[in-house]
Amino acid sequence: MKYRYIGKSGLRVSPICLGTMTFGTQTPDEKAAFEIMDKAYEAGVNFFDTAELYPVPPSAKLAGVTEEIVGRWLKTKPRESIILATKVAGAASGWFVPPVRHGLTAIDSFHIERAVEGSLKRLGTDYIDLYQMHWPDTIVPIEESLKAFDRLVQSGKVRYIGTSNDTAYGTSKALMTSEFKGYARFESIQNNFSLLNRRFLDELTVLCEKEQISLLPYSPLAGGVLSGKYNQTNNTTGRFATYVQSKNARQRAMAQRFLNDKTLASTQKYLKIAHDAGLDPVTMAIAWSKQFSFVASTIIGATQPAQLDASLAAMDLELSQEVLDACDKVHQEILYPMG
Repeated sequence: MKYRYIGKSGLRVSPICLGTMTFGTQTPDEKAAFEIMDKAYEAGVNFFDTAELYPVPPSAKLAGVTEEIVGRWLKTKPRESIILATKVAGAASGWFVPPVRHGLTAIDSFHIERAVEGSLKRLGTDYIDLYQMHWPDTIVPIEESLKAFDRLVQSGKVRYIGTSNDTAYGTSKALMTSEFKGYARFESIQNNFSLLNRRFLDELTVLCEKEQISLLPYSPLAGGVLSGKYNQTNNTTGRFATYVQSKNARQRAMAQRFLNDKTLASTQKYLKIAHDAGLDPVTMAIAWSKQFSFVASTIIGATQPAQLDASLAAMDLELSQEVLDACDKVHQEILYPMG
């Protein structure tokens, strides 16, 4: 196992991280969730990611359930053998209103402190290894946010902090603020990154490389699209097959971004590359996402234990230059299929 460090922190993590956002919805059985986490742990995964909002889709009724499940599982393992990450819900001024704290969330001192206390209780631990801002606040100054995060680090409740769904501007301003104010800095950024969504390479890559910030890519399978399941005729299973029919406008828009003519056409080409290389398309897509120097750990997910096999096969896999070149050619032919 080749462990990697997150940013300039002391967090040494496996190249694959297990995401838990389906625990409580798509994986309603806690026994199955435990089996998934056990299987990942036994394969060498030491990094687990969750959030106060999970499971997805977010709801006021279920928010926090995933952390509770992870917390009960955590008691079956030596705590210091796990690198545990969770997130404070982003601001209600962002892309949607979180169904926690009555939809009045902000990345300010009050909400950060309330959120971390809730997460610590649900997770049944006295510290969080990596505490992340789920998405930025467009109103509260980053100085206030970082001051609150820094207090958590100084108190020992949080070891390190990170951001998520952030921009080059937002991340660089946060880093500058931390440097001049002497606050703990963001060591990681958790953004969408896959063969179908290479936007991170446009600007954020330079920032990560120059400032030693680690990317923790989520959705390396582009919401399951890169598995090829949506390229099958009459397939009606999967999250986006459901979201396309949703009454929720945000879910329909998300489905259209991930599931459209360009993403399906690109996926068909990637399926052929994987077939010709003798690889499972899931394994190839995950291996691609973690094969960058600025990536610390790629976040995978599963709704049942058997789904982990192809993902875990990417743990120590390095794609050949021939495969990488073929993948780049697809992107050149169909630029930014997710927009």
